[in-house]
Amino acid sequence: MLRQALLALSASKQARELIMATPLTRQVVSRFVAGETADDALRVTRELAGDGRLVTIDFLGEDTTEPEQAARVTEEYVRLLGELSVAGLSAHGRAEVSVKPTAVGLGLAEHGEKTALENIGRIATAARNAGTTVTVDMEDHTRIDATLRLVTELRADFPDLGCVIQSYLRRSAADCEALATSGTRVRLCKGAYSAPDGVGLASKAEIDRSYARCMRILLEGQGYPMLATHDPRLIRIAGAKAGVEGREPGSFEYQLLFGIRPAEQLRLAGSGAQCRVYVPYGGDWYGYLVRRLAERPANLMFFLRALSSRR
Repeated sequence: MLRQALLALSASKQARELIMATPLTRQVVSRFVAGETADDALRVTRELAGDGRLVTIDFLGEDTTEPEQAARVTEEYVRLLGELSVAGLSAHGRAEVSVKPTAVGLGLAEHGEKTALENIGRIATAARNAGTTVTVDMEDHTRIDATLRLVTELRADFPDLGCVIQSYLRRSAADCEALATSGTRVRLCKGAYSAPDGVGLASKAEIDRSYARCMRILLEGQGYPMLATHDPRLIRIAGAKAGVEGREPGSFEYQLLFGIRPAEQLRLAGSGAQCRVYVPYGGDWYGYLVRRLAERPANLMFFLRALSSRR
């Protein structure tokens, strides 16, 4: 119930305006968001890379409604990738970027899919020039088929383009089977959106079982799994399964969110595993924050304690 209430809150315009206007909230958000500018993202990336962690950077924003806005988001990514290259942070995929299709045009009323295809292609070209890669984020269940079509078409020119599968959806095991092929990069996460009965799984236990099943499929496959979870049990299962499959540390990676379980991030990186941190930045942080709170009750408790302690 709490998760559903928070996900509904993420779509509320009134709540968004109230919370984003509160200076106190912005202070707490800094735990989960690098800042509002590319310079902030670069600063955090340097710090994480210095500890042996890999990074994927997300410029926050979604539900783009105008082609000009989609173009501005695309330009931001192209500039960011250029700056990562100059700073020596992008070589060999040490820092890559994550892109939401709706941020670059997928949801436009006219030619949305075509616009997103062209814009992600531009970003992927800039990433290739910088020596790194792009992962296409997955959004709510109504966008899945269009997103997978984009990824399939773009992989003809950018075979290292990553995509995301969310274990809270009933279809996800079948999607993992189709994607676990040689050379593919697939990020598996639990998902932070809602879906109707019959499309999504209702309980945490079901979502966890689905995650473990999808993870097994990816680790048994020929691709490069990117296992995005903070769940200690699932991380242990992943490590054990990778060992059974004879996977080398460089053949898959763990992914954790910026600001969540930093000690575990350091432990994984220190053990020789590949650990990548998802680093968001930008002024449009509201939807991202509320979905993080919906994902994990501990995040909500941290948020509420931080607010009360700063009064």
